[in-house]
Amino acid sequence: MFAVHFDRFGPPDVLTVGTLPEPHAGPGQVRVRVRAAGVSPVDLALRAGRSPSSERLALPHIPGVDAAGVIDEIGTDVTGHALGDDVFGVVEVARLGGASAEFAVLAYWEAKPPSLSWTEAGAAGTSVETATRALDVLGVREGTTLLIDGAAGGVGSVAVQLAAARGARVIGTGRPESAAFLTGLGALPVAYGPGLPERVRALGVERVGLALDVAGSGSLPELVSITGTPSSVLTLADFTGPELGVRVSVGELGGEPGGRHGLAVAAALSGEGRFRVPVREAYPMTRATAAHSAAARGPRHGKIALTADW
Repeated sequence: MFAVHFDRFGPPDVLTVGTLPEPHAGPGQVRVRVRAAGVSPVDLALRAGRSPSSERLALPHIPGVDAAGVIDEIGTDVTGHALGDDVFGVVEVARLGGASAEFAVLAYWEAKPPSLSWTEAGAAGTSVETATRALDVLGVREGTTLLIDGAAGGVGSVAVQLAAARGARVIGTGRPESAAFLTGLGALPVAYGPGLPERVRALGVERVGLALDVAGSGSLPELVSITGTPSSVLTLADFTGPELGVRVSVGELGGEPGGRHGLAVAAALSGEGRFRVPVREAYPMTRATAAHSAAARGPRHGKIALTADW
C-alpha cells in the first residue's frame, strides 16, 4: 500500500513516501481506506524522537493517529458497522500511528456525519477525545465558567465548542489577532501571556471556576491564581504541574482511558450545526513533509490535515 513513513528520527524531511505492507483489522477493530488523516502534536514528537513512546516504535513507522475513511475490512466482535460505511476515529494505540497511508486500522470510531467534510473528520479524532477527557476530568457542566489557555489550537478549539455545548461559559486565550476566531467558536477571547489575571478581571467575569492549560506556556501559576486552587486546574502540556499541585493528563499513551464517547457527541453536534473542526491547512499525502513543517509553526488556528492522493 501507499504510505508516508520514516526509518529514522529527525525533522520533517526524514519523511518519505513509498510502499509498505497493508495492516489488517484485529478483534474489535475496523480497517479503512483512508480519505484524510490529521497531523497532531504527538505525531511530530514521535517522528522527532522526543516522545517517551518513540523508543516503542518499530521502524519504518507510519505517522498519524487520526483518520477518516471508508470501512473495507471488519475484525471479529464488531457490530453495528458494515463494509462501505464512512467513519472517523483513532488508530490502535499500540501502533502509535499508521493513519498517513492508503489503509489504516481504527481502534475506535464513529459514523462520519455528512456535516463533517473528510478533511475535518480526518483531523478530529484525538482532539475530540483529548478535549472530552479533559472536560470530564475537570467536571465541566452547565453553569461552569472555564478558562482555556491555548484555545485557538487543534485541541483548544475543539474543547471550546464541546464545553460550550455542555452549557459552560468559556474564556479562551490566544493571540490578539485570534479574537474573532475564538468568538466564532463560542469563547470570550482574551490575550494570552503574563498578566492574564488582570485581563480576565477586566472582562468583568465574577468568578472562573476551572482552567484547562492546552498551551504549556508556563501559565499554571496564573491559572491557579485565577481559579483560587490547584485542584481546579488541569494541564495537558506542562509537566511541571505536580510541583504546583496541578493535575497533568497525558491520555492513552500514558495509560489513561480516553474520552471515547466524545466522537459520538461531536458527530451529533456537527449534525446540529454546533460543532466544526477548524482546519488551518490541508496537504496531499505526497506533501507530508510540508504538512509536518506547517504543524510545527504558529499561529495555530486549528489542525493540519493530509488528504488522500488516490
